[in-house]
Amino acid sequence: MTRYIFTMVLALLSITVVQAQRMLPKQKGLEINAGMLSKEVSDNYYLNLTLTVNGKGGNYWMYGAEYTHQLSTYRDIKIPLETYTGEVGYSLQLLGDVRKNISLNAGLTAVAGYETINRSETLLPDGSTILDSDNFVYGTGGRLSLETYLSDRLVLLLQGRTKMLWGTDLKQFRPSAGIGLRFNF
Repeated sequence: MTRYIFTMVLALLSITVVQAQRMLPKQKGLEINAGMLSKEVSDNYYLNLTLTVNGKGGNYWMYGAEYTHQLSTYRDIKIPLETYTGEVGYSLQLLGDVRKNISLNAGLTAVAGYETINRSETLLPDGSTILDSDNFVYGTGGRLSLETYLSDRLVLLLQGRTKMLWGTDLKQFRPSAGIGLRFNF
């Protein structure tokens, strides 16, 4: 009888799927994100690298660096508008299942960086002069992300983001949408 019970217990343990613990406090992750700023994806995009540090309840801190590239057209000339920013912020889990397979998070960040217009060249090939100048920018950002685990360490992110920047000669309000991957260490 003991042998039968022991065999049944081992059989049940082998059938059940062992779930790894996800979103452990102080666990770190590295995110790589890319997205578009408007409908012309090839010309207007962003690339982002973010370090995340998990807190309690699915919340996490974010520390990121971002490169944004846009093209503005003046007659037949395409003028590059580039922004380099750093971000620090916190993301709260709004919705999610118990096993953390899928979650909806909202984050708020502080943003600071530098923007260049036409790579700091004020004179255009046709002799026109750009009146806007390169600037240090600062502001705030918001992010709504849908996150799902592909494996115990790999997370797929779908994001809607926006930034409100001051000190800029360009657009102050900058929405974007993108996709990313996070690897948890």
